[in-house]
Amino acid sequence: MDRMYRVLGFWTGIFTVMLYLGDLKALALLFLGQTAFFVLLSYLKLSERMYMYIFGAYLTIFFAGFTYYTTFILVPGVEH
Repeated sequence: MDRMYRVLGFWTGIFTVMLYLGDLKALALLFLGQTAFFVLLSYLKLSERMYMYIFGAYLTIFFAGFTYYTTFILVPGVEH
């Protein structure tokens, strides 16, 4: 399971580079933080159950933040 977090770190790192090159520096910093989180977590040698709990918490926080962003920040700014 720890290798999967390294894979997640790799792909978020790729997104970090692409976002930085696309001049989206704030989003690139967010993905850089996720990259560091995933890579550091992969070396903790936790149990598979604990890795699943952490991933579930990560997804919960992501979906709550994404829903907040799309509902209250993104939609009111759209001009029809």
